[in-house]
Amino acid sequence: MIKVWHERNAWSHRVLPAMAELLDLGRIHNSQLSNLRNGKLAAPGPEIFLTLARLNALLAQRPAGAPLPSALCTALADVPELLAAVEASALPLLDGGGQPLGCGDLVEIFVGLRPPPPAYDWRIAGDAEAAELSAALADLLCGGRSWRSCRDEVMAAFPRRRRQDRNDFAAVMAGQAEYSARSLDALLPDLQRTEQALLGSEGKVGADGEENPGEFLERLRRRLPTNGSGPS
Repeated sequence: MIKVWHERNAWSHRVLPAMAELLDLGRIHNSQLSNLRNGKLAAPGPEIFLTLARLNALLAQRPAGAPLPSALCTALADVPELLAAVEASALPLLDGGGQPLGCGDLVEIFVGLRPPPPAYDWRIAGDAEAAELSAALADLLCGGRSWRSCRDEVMAAFPRRRRQDRNDFAAVMAGQAEYSARSLDALLPDLQRTEQALLGSEGKVGADGEENPGEFLERLRRRLPTNGSGPS
């Protein structure tokens, strides 16, 4: 969950520790967070979960699409790379009801007393399913058109700006590559927003704009040949 959280925000493992130190929200070392992300921290101390919960609560105060609060901008102003990373994306960890995960929630997820939130528990069935989903995604976003004829439109709708993300996306859309399960899991919210942007450009955003990324994934699954329908 922590790894996917970072990937969705395109953060390095230095972002949260630096924020915690600058904002005096607790202490977490880069190495601790890196090991937690990679499943190598067997017994993290309670301060890690408390610090992450405080940071998560702060990020959850920012409405989706709204600018950063001026106080936060001021606090991060002396570290422009950190400020830019948080301005670009600062999605919080939310439970199924849209509430930010607190310290107790994080501990329970870590020790296995509760599953990750639905938005982080899609369980893509490995890279084989991810490859099929990549093909269904390309067919959906391109609307059955050739990549040559719709490339500019689809690339303009893709919200990520990092060059590698855009190159990978273009290769998948062109049928030259497939997403891995991990990459697809991390990108689902942005891929859903891509479709919404394409629909919006045609004045068609309606019920689709209300679905969550998990529902978007299930709609992609219904397009798979293994479900008997194929792309549609």
